Amino acid sequence: MFTQPLPVLRRDGNALIILDQTLLPWRVVERRLVALDDVAEAISTMRVRGAPLIGCAAAFGVAVTLTAGSADDAALDHALAVLRATRPTAVNLAWALNRMDMRLRPLPFPMRREAAWAEAEAIFAEDAAMCAAIGAHGLGVLRALRSRAGRALRVMTHCNAGWLATAGMGTALAPVYAGCADGLEVEVFVSETRPRNQGLLTAWELAAAGVKHMLIADNAAGLLLMRGEADAVIVGADRIAANGDTANKVGTYLKALAAHAAGVPFYVAAPVSTFDPGTACGEAIPVEERAAEELFFVDGLDGQGCPGRLRLAPEGSCAVNPAFDVTPAALVSGFITERGVFGVEELDDFLQGIQA
Repeated sequence: MFTQPLPVLRRDGNALIILDQTLLPWRVVERRLVALDDVAEAISTMRVRGAPLIGCAAAFGVAVTLTAGSADDAALDHALAVLRATRPTAVNLAWALNRMDMRLRPLPFPMRREAAWAEAEAIFAEDAAMCAAIGAHGLGVLRALRSRAGRALRVMTHCNAGWLATAGMGTALAPVYAGCADGLEVEVFVSETRPRNQGLLTAWELAAAGVKHMLIADNAAGLLLMRGEADAVIVGADRIAANGDTANKVGTYLKALAAHAAGVPFYVAAPVSTFDPGTACGEAIPVEERAAEELFFVDGLDGQGCPGRLRLAPEGSCAVNPAFDVTPAALVSGFITERGVFGVEELDDFLQGIQA
């Protein structure tokens, strides 16, 4: 059974303890969050990241807020509004906050504090179970793939959708972990995912788990797919529209195009909470624009092994920095969820099932 090597979120009394992912993979540091502003800052600056984990952190943020001060309607409304504004693209954030609102709103004010912690813990536990189910269904997908003779099955991924991004074994990486546990020989192509380099977190995860992987430049993905060196692409998602258009970390769309051209299956692994029936298509998905500074600088270790920041771009440069792109449904081979694997043509029935 999969066990997270380190806790990414945990309650400590009336505070939330997080693993600060902005310092990974060079330093492992926990932060203690004791107020609404602490949690909002952690989400917006990506100290906590990954669509499912953002939702979990926001749920705990409500509990932290109501415990630190009033638990009346005004306090609840303020917490929901502040947290909802931190990351606009990931629908799991709004899903978790809506669930907290529905659970807490009917309760008398004195009962809301412990109920908030209990509901946040329930969301976190359900997310871990969801990851395990995605891994089990994804294992079936991997076993159905045929690798080239003489080598392991090769999966390409983008960004980080493993245990650092969820409460469990991850979404896109869950089938890989499940496959390795089941004796399947799997290797992973890990793209850098600039400018935030979340691919380095994937490499760090996989190295810790003993999973063979190869770090690649983002721009090398097309060539590797064209040469048949990857047997499938599996990515996570931050929001999936009603028609199957999928928002994920910027650079995903390019991999989907290359996979389609090369005849390589392209899968999206995501929980039910990532599907957004209220968003008709990809054009309606809000795409977060982040600060130009993320493109101008890079973090790393110097020759003495000390963390530091280097400027890459010349002074006076301008930048456009969208955090996500949208992959059209026509490029998606299938969705791997906790409820099974299905194609775009089955999406309407799936959405009707989750709304029933």
